[in-house]
Amino acid sequence: MINPGLKKRRFQAIAIISVLLLLIYGKNLTERQAFKSISNTFTEVYQDRLVVEGYIFEISDRLFSIQKLIDHCNLDYDYTRVINEIQGHEEGIMELIVDFEKTNLTVEESDYLMDFKRIIENDLNIKNYDLLYTDSSGVNEKQVKLYDKKIALAKQDLENLSKIQMSEGEKLISKAKVQINRSQIWAQFEVALLIILIIVIYIFLFKRPSTNQETFS
Repeated sequence: MINPGLKKRRFQAIAIISVLLLLIYGKNLTERQAFKSISNTFTEVYQDRLVVEGYIFEISDRLFSIQKLIDHCNLDYDYTRVINEIQGHEEGIMELIVDFEKTNLTVEESDYLMDFKRIIENDLNIKNYDLLYTDSSGVNEKQVKLYDKKIALAKQDLENLSKIQMSEGEKLISKAKVQINRSQIWAQFEVALLIILIIVIYIFLFKRPSTNQETFS
């Protein structure tokens, strides 16, 4: 017949071990969610910040090419080709903007991008090279300066967008660091639980009671 004290002791052991196992299981679920969150954060850093910074760089390069074609309009050049080149750069910019708009935009980011898009679509849409230069009148300095002013505003939008990428990227990296530190704490907690579990198993299941004790509370 099983000693009542031993029976109680085993019941206590099972109860404590069950609680510890549940805690370890809960910790593992929490850690899986943490790793998923960290993975999503780094994916967001890449897709919504690093890739977007590449878009901004390429857009800036095309905008610089447009300004160069406008500012050097007095050079001996194929006028028709100039318009086609400007339109080609503008179309390339608009394609990049479409990709840009698909990313996770902040409210401020969306405002700057909308303003930039408006400048490209409305203010820099040069239909006729005669607006810039004619053989009879030469360079239309007033119009060239107007285009340069619009390009300067577009560049400012791009600069602000680039600053946002840095700011948001830093926020995401800080968030990832917090999640990683939290995960490390949970890992230490799991080690502690495992040590306690081993001790409990040893005390309650493997260590035999002293012969001079009849019952155990």
